[in-house]
Amino acid sequence: MTIAAEDGGAIRDSHEASLIDKRLKTASSYLVEQDWSAYSADQHAVWSELVRRRMPQLRQHACQEYLDGFAQIGLSEDQLPNLKAVSRRLEPLTGWNSTPVSGFLPPGAFFEMLSARMFPTTTWLRGRHSLEYTPEPDIFHDVFGHVPLHAHPVFGSFLQQYGQTCSRLISNPEALERMGRVFWFTVEFGVIRQRGELKVYGSGLISSHGECSRVLSGGCEVRDFNLDEVMNQSFDTGAMQPVLYAVESFDQIYEATRLAEQRLG
Repeated sequence: MTIAAEDGGAIRDSHEASLIDKRLKTASSYLVEQDWSAYSADQHAVWSELVRRRMPQLRQHACQEYLDGFAQIGLSEDQLPNLKAVSRRLEPLTGWNSTPVSGFLPPGAFFEMLSARMFPTTTWLRGRHSLEYTPEPDIFHDVFGHVPLHAHPVFGSFLQQYGQTCSRLISNPEALERMGRVFWFTVEFGVIRQRGELKVYGSGLISSHGECSRVLSGGCEVRDFNLDEVMNQSFDTGAMQPVLYAVESFDQIYEATRLAEQRLG
């Protein structure tokens, strides 16, 4: 997608940067600018191939909130996303924005950004040699996989609540580990039941054809979401998931995060 230059853009960007500085303390040093004009034609072609490989399956098996969000934030099948353009469509909906960062963030910085409704987004894109999987999240995983759901009010509130909860638990490593399991089995590998069917919403399933196909074909156990069970369920980030937890609504995970803080705090 492209975005036309607007009068006063530099002034607005300076004002936005000032507001960000006031909202962030730990994370501010990790913020970068996305140079959208620097992406090559081949990189746009890779993005297009990645999106077009996923959309046929997702139109049938992704939750409706994801599909609605994809359209609402203006993602394109033809070009890499311009994060400023995405944020300008997203912020009026839920207050979230997609904020470019230099790479992995330490926990405190990550939770601080979620608490401020700023989703840390990498700007690099995988190459053709790793279309199916990359161990380090890239802009395809971050934007295509995560950001459409940030246009949904309840999911957006859940994610902010998660960041605030973890920020308050930052000095308790055991509690953070258990909260990390909540994140893994919802934000990353979440499934939801809608109209009698199992739908995917976690970014690890949205962005991976192989992992998503395995789940939809019954290749892993799907249990009803149970907070205590989730917080005690270990996982291997480098392996296919043997068990996932299905929610009935996003209100369920929002309330689960509030309950988790009560139990862990």
